[in-house]
Amino acid sequence: MNAITEAMDRAAAAPAPDAAEGSGRRGIGNVVLEVKNISLRFGGVKALTDISFDVREHEVRAIIGPNGAGKSSMLNCINGVYTPQEGRITFRGKTFDHMNSREVAEMGIARTFQNLALFKGMSVLDNIMSGRNLKMKTNIFQQMLRNPWASAAEREETEHREFVERIIDFLEIQAYRKTPVGRLPYGLQKRVDLGRALAMQPQVLLLDEPMAGMNVEEKQDMSRFILDVNNEYGTTIVLIEHDMGVVMDISDRVVVLDYGKKIGDGTPAEVRANPEVISAYLGTSH
Repeated sequence: MNAITEAMDRAAAAPAPDAAEGSGRRGIGNVVLEVKNISLRFGGVKALTDISFDVREHEVRAIIGPNGAGKSSMLNCINGVYTPQEGRITFRGKTFDHMNSREVAEMGIARTFQNLALFKGMSVLDNIMSGRNLKMKTNIFQQMLRNPWASAAEREETEHREFVERIIDFLEIQAYRKTPVGRLPYGLQKRVDLGRALAMQPQVLLLDEPMAGMNVEEKQDMSRFILDVNNEYGTTIVLIEHDMGVVMDISDRVVVLDYGKKIGDGTPAEVRANPEVISAYLGTSH
């Protein structure tokens, strides 16, 4: 029995989450993000084929599937890294054939990546501060020059730093605020990556394998922070994760991809019982 099989068995043995209770707790609302008939090709290789699903406000929406299923490609289409050949994406009533990365960020969609892209020589505070870039109104020249702009630039700098300090407190990394990120353990670097995304004050947060490479304790901490972001900040979460136990525990709904096609969509309990999903993970014939 391989690791994926064991994970599916553990998830199946766990009590099914109460979707109604979760919805009431977080006040899940109407559809905020809709992906419609998205197809993405790289030459003759089909990465995504006719993918459609939606994301409701304040929910935790998981995207799962075996390696190479197209999960990260789907997030890359949503936040403008890739431009799909077919389909459209609708965010808060505005429909786009493709998304521009900066415009996506300005609209309120933030993203973490599977591979960390932090500034290793900079402190935790400065790394998270870099997420405030889109929120800054004074330009670099105003920040360098003195009167008449100095007071406004300094005031803005103070406000942004206070906001970042609250994120540092929220993520419980106060002791490392002045530490260069490259000196931190991997699990703490992942928290800094999450903090930088939170600094953008996103309405929707795209998390690409936020628990990859973590031990059990680090996964528990990250799961708690994700739920706290969702519950306390009201942030909508779209999550890619391979740990099936985590997915089943914290998600409201799950969409399943396999070889670039959607094979399942529903609550964790519904997905857990889907024969196509079981087949894709266990490697049995369709």
